[in-house]
Amino acid sequence: MERKKANITAWLFLVPAGVIYLSVVMIPVVYSLVISLFKWNGIAAMEFVGLNNFVTLFQDSIFTKAMLNNLIWIVLSLFVTLSASLGLAVMLNKPFAGRTFFRGFFYFPAVIASIAVAIIWRWIYNPSYGFINQLFKILGSDFQQSWISSPTASLYAIFFASLWQSVGQPMIFFLAGLQTVPEDVLEAATIDGAGSVYRFFAVTIPMMKETFVIVIANLIVGAMKVFDVVMGLTAGGPNNATQMMSTYMYSQTFRYNNVGYGTAVAILMVVFMMVVIVPYISFTARKD
Repeated sequence: MERKKANITAWLFLVPAGVIYLSVVMIPVVYSLVISLFKWNGIAAMEFVGLNNFVTLFQDSIFTKAMLNNLIWIVLSLFVTLSASLGLAVMLNKPFAGRTFFRGFFYFPAVIASIAVAIIWRWIYNPSYGFINQLFKILGSDFQQSWISSPTASLYAIFFASLWQSVGQPMIFFLAGLQTVPEDVLEAATIDGAGSVYRFFAVTIPMMKETFVIVIANLIVGAMKVFDVVMGLTAGGPNNATQMMSTYMYSQTFRYNNVGYGTAVAILMVVFMMVVIVPYISFTARKD
């Protein structure tokens, strides 16, 4: 009897959290899925079109370009952001004067709002008096670039601006992971004749498996939903060269009032993230 009462009490404590979860997560998700099956401008009557929004999306060249840009962003994140954050973590894990200051210095951009980062880098990329072009001019070079107005350079310019902000958080994760590697294991590897490079790749990295799982998952999710810095710098331009699924969803929903079409983009974003993240975490986090 007492055990039954304890179970009832436990369920009662879960009720508030369950209500909040249903009201702010599950119900909006289900409602969004319903909207994606309709043609709707947000005001007039909803017209049921079934899966037509999804079929049209895969025939939409702009949406295809947005998916490709998200894929490029994922690849750049997994190679550039991960490598840069891991390199910084390794350097800042070594004892030297001012180590705490530099940890805070490199992490600081991560706490700045993404739209503020976009504003800062918009000035840096300014073709007339921006820092980068002016630096080339001071160095005596004639090289000048319209960084965020060029269809070929704009996506990578935005990524570099985002890299300045996004490298801090994975760096902290890697720092925490490095500090969990037992010193006696590293000393044993050294005694066995392992050099510093071999010891890092053969001992340190394998022992940070859980850290890599978290960092890679966060980088993939962040790359799939990148929005603020793109909107702040180019809003998807020029000529849709930097269009992302998130920015395309925003423009369709709020600029062109294609609410059903834009919601279909959001549903596909969620599906793509689940298709990538769930199997990845299930496979990499399993116990050997």
